[in-house]
Amino acid sequence: MKYYAYENFKNDTSSLIDQVRNFRPEAIIGVARGGLTVAHAMAEGLNIRNVQTIRTELYDEAHKREEITIFGACKFSNIKRVLVVDDIADSGDTLKAVMSYLASESSEIEFKSATLFYKKTSVYKPHFWVNEADDWIDFFWERDFKSNSEA
Repeated sequence: MKYYAYENFKNDTSSLIDQVRNFRPEAIIGVARGGLTVAHAMAEGLNIRNVQTIRTELYDEAHKREEITIFGACKFSNIKRVLVVDDIADSGDTLKAVMSYLASESSEIEFKSATLFYKKTSVYKPHFWVNEADDWIDFFWERDFKSNSEA
């Protein structure tokens, strides 16, 4: 397990913002939960106010479920380009399902994905990513804010 500290997040998110800038997204979708932290930071860096979310369930703690469930729907008006943000493309199942769902719901919109981490074994490769992962990532927001009873 590799701990991912805030300083790394800050630097990597800045790098991710630089990568996606030429795409010129008009809105951001954060994939809850891990993608929300990244989406908020990227929205600030790209000056995007239209930030929405989709929640998925694929993992219970570190155990993968058999099927993914997608909750929520995004609404776009006069939007051409949307950036979908998550923390990691681990198995890739989540991003693959979300990107397929969004394309089927809004075929006139160009969706691209961005993550802080990407595993080469993932079934889905994000359009933009910063780090290659070869271990379980313990993000600062998963560790640093747990109550004493959970730590």
